[in-house]
Amino acid sequence: MLQKYNPKNENIQVWIGDKLYHRNEAKVSVFDSTVQGGDAVWEGLRLYKEGVLHLDKHLDRLFASAKALAFEHVPTREFIKDAIRQTLEANGMTEDTLMRLTLSRGEKITSGMDPRLNQKGSCLIVLAEWKPLVYDNDSGIRVITSTQRRNGPQFLDSKIHHNNLLNNILAKIQANFAGVDAGIMLDERGFVAELNDTNLFMVRKGTLYTPFANACLHGITRGFVLELATKNNIPVLEKNLSLVEFYDADEVFATGTMGELTPVKEIDGRTIENKSGSTIRKRLNELMYASLAERCEKLKV
Repeated sequence: MLQKYNPKNENIQVWIGDKLYHRNEAKVSVFDSTVQGGDAVWEGLRLYKEGVLHLDKHLDRLFASAKALAFEHVPTREFIKDAIRQTLEANGMTEDTLMRLTLSRGEKITSGMDPRLNQKGSCLIVLAEWKPLVYDNDSGIRVITSTQRRNGPQFLDSKIHHNNLLNNILAKIQANFAGVDAGIMLDERGFVAELNDTNLFMVRKGTLYTPFANACLHGITRGFVLELATKNNIPVLEKNLSLVEFYDADEVFATGTMGELTPVKEIDGRTIENKSGSTIRKRLNELMYASLAERCEKLKV
């Protein structure tokens, strides 16, 4: 599903560094580490009418990723929250908004790989757009298995939520050429890791399963689903899962900030047949919405 341009975003204001710019003027230097090597970390945030969902959990992950990459002069949590608040206020956004929060290592004094060339401190970008859910949660999505394997900790740990997304983009390119919505990425042993853009769950005989987060991101929505299942007596298990197990599942769905809980209707041409009449995804979706108010932070706009 190709995202579409929303005319409401024509004049949005974007936060870069320490102030707001019109989208046409919102730029970073050619010496910025994002341009030089994808040397940045990011988070996707969704704004509901109740507030920004899981804001502190996203910021915790942003700071952990920045620490893993040894960023210096990282802005404080309070500074980032205020930048988000000012951005939303400037754009009149109170719901139906997706934000991409990017923190780069900053500008270099000359081009090169060495982080010691970054002597101006980190650069914060807050890009907020009017954007609905990326996937249609009624019709669901079709996916294929990509030949592109997901990075494991021995190569580039997926727990670092970094901007170097070529590993995932190559899988998405394969999906595009195949005429489907996304690509399943396997780990180095051939077990399912995740989709190129979201985590995966499956249901079989009343039990909810998801792959170990060894070669996939510890998604915030993934964690939310695991928590909701545990609290509401839905049997749930993390384990190594093969493609064959997904082919024969009663339900398969993807989880992520950009699409919430999205049903997967087809994998590699195999239709996911709900033989048991399972409604676990629907129940989890209802539980998620019922708890939004307590999970969202209402920034003063």
